Amino acid sequence: MTFFAESPADLATRDRLLSMSGLAFMQATRDGTLPQPPIARVLGYRLTEVEDGRVVFEGTPGFDHTNPMGTVHGGWYGTLLDSAMACAVMTKVPRGSFYTTLEYKVNVTRNLPVGTPIRCEGAVSHAGRTTGVASGELRGRDDGTLYATGSTTCLIMQG
Repeated sequence: MTFFAESPADLATRDRLLSMSGLAFMQATRDGTLPQPPIARVLGYRLTEVEDGRVVFEGTPGFDHTNPMGTVHGGWYGTLLDSAMACAVMTKVPRGSFYTTLEYKVNVTRNLPVGTPIRCEGAVSHAGRTTGVASGELRGRDDGTLYATGSTTCLIMQG
């Protein structure tokens, strides 16, 4: 069952976060033991797959995610890619540590029509003691059409 955080009280405490490996934290989020992030509810996506160094979010952009021209806002692409890439890095973070995104880049390859179901996959290419690097792809869930790619660097910090 998908469970989205509705208030700060729903989110994991710092102590709980630091008591788990990043992989265990992401698996608990996928499984519903911990809530999906509030931004996922607002933007219409959810975490569906987690493994060591890889995560997948799935969702569908709606009318509320469009810009004044009626096309899906670039921030929607960016948020999904940032979530997938950074959460992939989180799967490599040891217990007692956490991460934050230092920078990310998005390349939109084509217009994503409103109502198109997507899969956004993030995969780690490097996970060190203090940094993690990942890439991502946002594709049509049904036909595999590539809509955007991304890359990120994350800072890994000790709790």
